[in-house]
Amino acid sequence: MSSGPTAPEDRSPRLGRPIPDELLDDGERLTREQLRELQLDRLRATLRHAYDNVEQYRKKFDEAGVRPEDCRSLEDLARFPFTTKADLRDTYPYGMFAVPLSEVRRIHASSGTTGLPTVVGYTENDLSVWADAVARCIRAAGGRPGHKVHISYGYGLFTGGLGAHYGAERAGCTVIPASGGMTARQVQLIRDLQPEIIMVTPSYMLTLLDEFERQGVDPRSTSLRIGIFGAEPWTEAMRREIEERMDIHAVDIYGLSEVMGPGVAQECVETKDGLHVWEDYFYPEIVDPVTGEVLPEGESGELVLTSLAKEALPVVRYRTRDLTRLLPGTARPAFRRIEKITGRSDDMIILRGVNVFPSQIEEVVLRVPDVAPHFQIQLTRRGRMDHMTVQVEARHGATPQQREAAAAAIAKGVKDSVGVSVEVHVVDPETLERSVGKIRRVKDLREK
Repeated sequence: MSSGPTAPEDRSPRLGRPIPDELLDDGERLTREQLRELQLDRLRATLRHAYDNVEQYRKKFDEAGVRPEDCRSLEDLARFPFTTKADLRDTYPYGMFAVPLSEVRRIHASSGTTGLPTVVGYTENDLSVWADAVARCIRAAGGRPGHKVHISYGYGLFTGGLGAHYGAERAGCTVIPASGGMTARQVQLIRDLQPEIIMVTPSYMLTLLDEFERQGVDPRSTSLRIGIFGAEPWTEAMRREIEERMDIHAVDIYGLSEVMGPGVAQECVETKDGLHVWEDYFYPEIVDPVTGEVLPEGESGELVLTSLAKEALPVVRYRTRDLTRLLPGTARPAFRRIEKITGRSDDMIILRGVNVFPSQIEEVVLRVPDVAPHFQIQLTRRGRMDHMTVQVEARHGATPQQREAAAAAIAKGVKDSVGVSVEVHVVDPETLERSVGKIRRVKDLREK
């Protein structure tokens, strides 16, 4: 990997070498036993805080026949009811807040494209914890004080931009708040300001790569050495493409606004083997998506998270709908890992009896030349049958014959690997709709 023209040698991420001990925070120095003691103390305080201050939690706990004092061990958490996105929408906008609005220092919200937005709030202490968590992520990715961080996540109500911004400042980095859009200008800023780190959605990183090449600039020649990518699922194939075309370390960051925002978990650059969950702030469980039963460590299921240090909006057993599994810690031994998330239980498409995930389509698209890794699935109904159309953006300069060949190759690849027949359209570059830097993967146009 190239080191970039301005970065000091001792700030380079060195694969296989642990982070210097002096850069670890107090939480990262905990043993597993110390961490579990801290988790139980914080869990019991969270349950009491939620029960005493949020009517929705008090009602749900009472209906389930449990009270905060019933949690005597971490395993007792399984007795408590789940929280879902519907709880936040049913109490819109502030019904799940556990502090007076006068103590809330910031409000974020989801886009609300599928209904009412979910509104989340942060006290001053919440914002400090959030910054600490994201700073820990940046250090784990190889970032060091003095690095310049180019942030292309969207700013505003979306948590990505401001979450990354304050975390980078907390980590001692210099922030370049580029936000999303204006792709040609982003490329110019990267060339001129020479950041070492970029934080962005993986799909928009691919758009930036295309723009570098369109301008005749070799992406491998830039100062960038680390990409911290999140806000959408992405595959190992996409990681390989980004690393090879950009000559950077591509690592995963995970979070969701209902729980905090980016910074819940982070992949470490020295191992790149899944995301360590910062368990001093968030307690993870894996449950069966259908029954809700807690699954043993190592089994795949739906990730459920409980906040351990949130004041304004505590969440108890929040169902993320993200599919993964829990594994022992490696680069950060006290913290367990989750595998890279490549799908959601509510993103699964059942097409003529076959289960299809967008990540499976992505894997096929990435194997086909002359198309970019930007695609969208459209679901329609023809007569009594469901029909899937995959729209894929062509690479700049692809001829009509190359586009036709690519469409045929994708259709064949999906049929061979997934087992369903799909229609494929190769569309012009940069024509699929994007939101905060990421493409909406599935559009369901079937009549309900």
